[in-house]
Amino acid sequence: MPFSAELQARGIQLFLGRVMARVHKDLRFTDIPKRTEILRVETGAGPVSCTVYHPPVATAAPAPVYINFHGGGFVVGRPEQDDHICRYIAAKAGCVVINVDYAVAPQRQFPVPVHQAYDVAAWVAANGSAGGWDGSRLAVGGHSAGANLTAAVCRLARERGTFSPRLQIIDSAPLDQLADPATKQSLIAKPLLSPQLMRTFTAAYVLDAADRADPLVSPALADDLAGLPAALVITAENDRLRDEGDAYAKALAAAGVTVTHRVFEGVDHYFTHTGPVEAGREAIDLMATTLRTALRA
Repeated sequence: MPFSAELQARGIQLFLGRVMARVHKDLRFTDIPKRTEILRVETGAGPVSCTVYHPPVATAAPAPVYINFHGGGFVVGRPEQDDHICRYIAAKAGCVVINVDYAVAPQRQFPVPVHQAYDVAAWVAANGSAGGWDGSRLAVGGHSAGANLTAAVCRLARERGTFSPRLQIIDSAPLDQLADPATKQSLIAKPLLSPQLMRTFTAAYVLDAADRADPLVSPALADDLAGLPAALVITAENDRLRDEGDAYAKALAAAGVTVTHRVFEGVDHYFTHTGPVEAGREAIDLMATTLRTALRA
């Protein structure tokens, strides 16, 4: 990418990295204890550090496992922004949660994050006995860019037949990286995502414009969705990404995929972190309860 564009992406990376680490005080779930350890997974695109969250109450049998990919426009590498979600899911869904610190742009571009996300998920599925979880009861999910990676991981898992997630959580995802962000409308005057910010994210992540139509970059453009895992699709009413999320949920269902789709009214992108609190809590609880059902033996 041009040097000036790379500098712009790095500036956004530094600024948003600080902002995105701030979660609304009433969404932090400080009453839920934190039992974590650091895990390092070797992938074909370099080593990846992960934070493993254990359920606060130990179980006799190995717990199922949920793999979380954080958001940040493929540019911000702050997995700790999802700490509150990971702790809540570990406690309420009774599963191990693995929060993945995948590489981000402009330092590492597509397809590196996709390969890292897939390789981590495949490793988790195959190494349950060593890790202390049940790799056969596995789900993947994420917010925004992390939800995009979730869709890519599920496509690769289906194509390669290596493992079968029981659920994918697609929360406020950018699913069409080919369309001009200016065409993505919001119901409010100043939504969180501006067209310029979205262009910067995409330019930093996908160096070759021809790759923007790749289903691993733009899952909404794929015409072969049959056989993908069951999905929980969450969209926010005022989010510029709402329309493509809604359309993806409909396309999955039309392809025979079991879909739970919920549009949260009156909220914008990233509401599971910044609020409104009631909607944020409800969305996170929906993730946990849907996971609990999907991962049940």
